[in-house]
Amino acid sequence: MSGTYLGMPPFPAAAREAVRDEVLRANLRRATHTIRDKRARAVAELADWDRLRAAGKAVKDHTLRHLDRYLLQLEEAVTAAGGTVHWAADADEANRIVRELVRATGEREVVKVKSMATQEIGLNEALEAAGIAAYETDLAELIVQLGHDRPSHILVPAIHRNRAEIRDIFRAEMGDRGRPAPESLGDDPRELAEAARLHLREKFLRAKVAVSGANFMVAETGTMVVLESEGNGRMCLTLPETLISVVGIEKVVPTFRDLEIFLQTLPRSSTAERMNPYTTMWTGTTDGDGPAAFHLVLLDNGRTDTLADETGRQALRCIRCSACLNVCPVYERAGGHAYGSVYPGPIGAILSPQLRGTGSEIDASLPYASTLCGACYEVCPVAIDIPEVLLHLRERVAQGGPVTRDGIRVTLRPADGHTAERAAMRAARLLLDHPGALRAGERLLARARRLAPRRLPGAGRAWTDSRELPTVAAQSFRDWWARERSTPR
Repeated sequence: MSGTYLGMPPFPAAAREAVRDEVLRANLRRATHTIRDKRARAVAELADWDRLRAAGKAVKDHTLRHLDRYLLQLEEAVTAAGGTVHWAADADEANRIVRELVRATGEREVVKVKSMATQEIGLNEALEAAGIAAYETDLAELIVQLGHDRPSHILVPAIHRNRAEIRDIFRAEMGDRGRPAPESLGDDPRELAEAARLHLREKFLRAKVAVSGANFMVAETGTMVVLESEGNGRMCLTLPETLISVVGIEKVVPTFRDLEIFLQTLPRSSTAERMNPYTTMWTGTTDGDGPAAFHLVLLDNGRTDTLADETGRQALRCIRCSACLNVCPVYERAGGHAYGSVYPGPIGAILSPQLRGTGSEIDASLPYASTLCGACYEVCPVAIDIPEVLLHLRERVAQGGPVTRDGIRVTLRPADGHTAERAAMRAARLLLDHPGALRAGERLLARARRLAPRRLPGAGRAWTDSRELPTVAAQSFRDWWARERSTPR
């Protein structure tokens, strides 16, 4: 992945700073509670939600097992429809391809549809370095871009901003990148939306090149699918002369019929709508209708390595709905920036360390950014068992072991700072392997329970700063069970 966010501190340090920001916490609490409550009502309308969820999981798992075949089928279909397919192994190659395609048109600006993949590779920064201006057209992405900020949510990138902050950003920054905001601009949502619409309209009508991602790619037909709520995507995908789509290789589905599942589950899980307002589909190019040139950049950037991990590969099922973020108690308090990645929240905690590896402090800390409460798994529309992958990655960080990086099988060394954890796990394994020692330890602990401290010393102190240690029982379950079985009834 791009190194855009790798200057961030480890998650514990970043989160510690974030939770002190009362405005941020209030913004996040209000937004996440509203979204998740609406989602729960929308999902409850479908009697077959569990079957849809299982079907989405099955389609994604099948596709990942046969990804090589479906990608080649997709390339053939896109090419037959008049498009051009490019393969990018990493962020640098993807950025180079897009940069050269834009330069070939002679243009110096592009309009963009909201795209996690282009954020992942740092495309805006790469284009800017080449003298090409990239304008975000999604309202929340526009707020983030004008505010010289970073996205903090998959669906609502500016969730950490309130209306007053957005008004101030528009007033101060819009004039430097196009039509300025009205001097009398207030913080009413209708006024803010109108200011954004007028600012973006001239860019839509002027731009000759657009860059997008895609929610899904259909191998059978070569069709690209973008779901959005504002109409900016429709403008970008139809008005420019050249369209460049950067899409992760895991976004492919086998057949057009498979979309039936995801067009029901994605809107309800993301925006809590029965159907998203704009669904744009295009297949190659058509004379006199839409862009004259279409380029598809298929992005790997660590996905093949992730695919090689039998447990971790389920993260590639993700359809970027953000439902897991809205129910996560850790995300609600720490916000998205603390994750140091364009993929925040529970899904980011398992996806980023696999795409980027666990070599940096931030990526080694992400698998621990969870309470393992399981709420993320319960709401995931493709049934990604995020707690299972978190534990899997924690083991990788603490113990090291074999992993695939850049297509090569290597052995990772245990990360620094986990010596005590490894020692505790070895001691636990030794104790559990010897029932007699375990029984003796339980009895000793029960007899000494009055001496048990109220707070833990050393590294455990942080845990007991905000909670009490459980009271030690007077007897172990093993002894209670033996006594109960021996007592006549």
